[in-house]
Amino acid sequence: MRSEANEQMIRDFMERAFNQGDLTAVDEHLTANAVDHQEPAGANFRAHLKQVITGLRTAFPDLHFEIHDMLSDGGIVAFRSTMTGTHLGPLHLGPGPAIPPSGQSVSVAHMHFVRISGGHGQDLWHVWDRLEMLQQIGALPVTSQAP
Repeated sequence: MRSEANEQMIRDFMERAFNQGDLTAVDEHLTANAVDHQEPAGANFRAHLKQVITGLRTAFPDLHFEIHDMLSDGGIVAFRSTMTGTHLGPLHLGPGPAIPPSGQSVSVAHMHFVRISGGHGQDLWHVWDRLEMLQQIGALPVTSQAP
């Protein structure tokens, strides 16, 4: 598949799945055996991603991902994005109690690397600034920065 087509697939996926909350985009755009390399081996990536999207959209009803830069080479698409939203619902980040709504707005940097196979996402490597998000909603103290 051409790099441009891979990039467009990613843009469509991010818009539909995260920005609009359309969970059918997960099944349409990811292979059945897709792998999230931040999750334990054997985890069901599609099911997990639907939970993540639902959880983020519950915590941040106005959730939006803006893609700033995108590069592709063969079957790999890399992109930098910013997640924004207002913390109006409970935020679950794993085991333990949810973080109650703070009413605070967030702007969180993300980096994604997706391997595409047959026009569908097969592998994901992803990093995001979770610490910054937790500081922005008041769940962690803001650390002072060196001058």
